[in-house]
Amino acid sequence: MNIKQQLRQLSERETDMHFNNVEVNPEIIQAIMINEVVPSCPEEDFYGKQDSAYMSTTIPLFRKAGIEVNSIQDILDHGIYITNAVKTPKSEYAVSKESIEDSLPYLEKELALFPNAKVIMLMGDVAKKAFNMICKKATKKNAVPSISTYKLRNTEIFHKGIRIIPSYIMTGQNILIEKSKFEMASKDIETMYRLIKCFD
Repeated sequence: MNIKQQLRQLSERETDMHFNNVEVNPEIIQAIMINEVVPSCPEEDFYGKQDSAYMSTTIPLFRKAGIEVNSIQDILDHGIYITNAVKTPKSEYAVSKESIEDSLPYLEKELALFPNAKVIMLMGDVAKKAFNMICKKATKKNAVPSISTYKLRNTEIFHKGIRIIPSYIMTGQNILIEKSKFEMASKDIETMYRLIKCFD
């Protein structure tokens, strides 16, 4: 299944949204990691070039979590799919509520493509906000409480039987500098991996 082709079907008109142009077997995906926003250049995204900016922070996080990976394909082979909540690059420092809302139908459809997902990781506040918007539409309430991520880290949160893990943004050079966030994000990835291994 090609993700880009699936999401393109949602819109009659040509859209400037960036979708993951990748073939995935939806049956094997047990965990979904939602990052915040697509980069301005698709080549720098998770499914872009081999040494893309996004993979330059993602691979160290996985390795720190004890998962030996060298590429996005290795991550997919472990049953983990990575995407971005916002499908258009940000034009300012902060991601606007409007751009989150514009991308929401695509993110919702994307999540629905994976019937065997057991864990969803929310990498950063934008991902948390987008996921809560989806949940609110379905259940009239947020899945993730609006409190600091570090306070939520030891709370078991579920939505429709799926374990939700709020964590920290996994892209941008800051994650490599902010040692405590890097440490916590890698620990969260370790937890996610342990949970999906329980289902094998």
